Amino acid sequence: MPLPRLYLEFAPWWPLLSAPADYAEEAAFFRRLLTQACRRPPREVLELGSGGGNNASHLKAHFTMTLVDLAPAMLAVSRRLNPECAHIAGDMRSIRLDRQFDAVFVHDAVSYMTTEADLARAVATAHAHCRPGGAALFAPDHTRESFASATKHGGHDGDARALRYVEWCWDPDASDTLYRCDFAYLLRDAAGSVRVEADRHVMGLFPRQTWLATIEAVGFEARAVPFEHSEAGPNPPDVFLGVRP
Repeated sequence: MPLPRLYLEFAPWWPLLSAPADYAEEAAFFRRLLTQACRRPPREVLELGSGGGNNASHLKAHFTMTLVDLAPAMLAVSRRLNPECAHIAGDMRSIRLDRQFDAVFVHDAVSYMTTEADLARAVATAHAHCRPGGAALFAPDHTRESFASATKHGGHDGDARALRYVEWCWDPDASDTLYRCDFAYLLRDAAGSVRVEADRHVMGLFPRQTWLATIEAVGFEARAVPFEHSEAGPNPPDVFLGVRP
């Protein structure tokens, strides 16, 4: 399945769609979970599907971060934001770095695993790179239990350009493992011209039990934790921890 346009030709606009400062609260939550789950204080952390590096911009103050992403254009955005972090192009389903880390973090990029087989491959990659006594954290946008069709909007002004977006997430078929997020991007350039672009993101949607069983199948001890955030709402999704014995 091809990458969404956001991670290709629109990647330079990413900081105006999703600003690093917006991630401070959730990054603190993820750091706390990883630190509590590891048998010893984690120092080296691998992030799979690191995107534009917004989480890493906060986590790098506490960990030595190695960032892996499938999209070279997004890695370029992250390198500008996080020049002190190692950046590696790779697919979370297959990459092998021949080393292990104290912890592995997979944020919402794991939502692009649209089949149970792909999800299992991504979890196996996390396990292969996690030291004994370490932990892996997976943070999908939704589980089957938490999903509800929704629309939201946002965006930011930059020095010369600005972006606004509308996002509509919906599930056309509740019997499969997919849902869709359709975006409209309004892009204003330095001359004041505005154009509108459409983009579709196809995401995976799995029950909580599928997540737990998949994480346990590779050798982790698995548990689900409700996502804690001031904007999480009354039915927050679970995030999933796997501790490697």
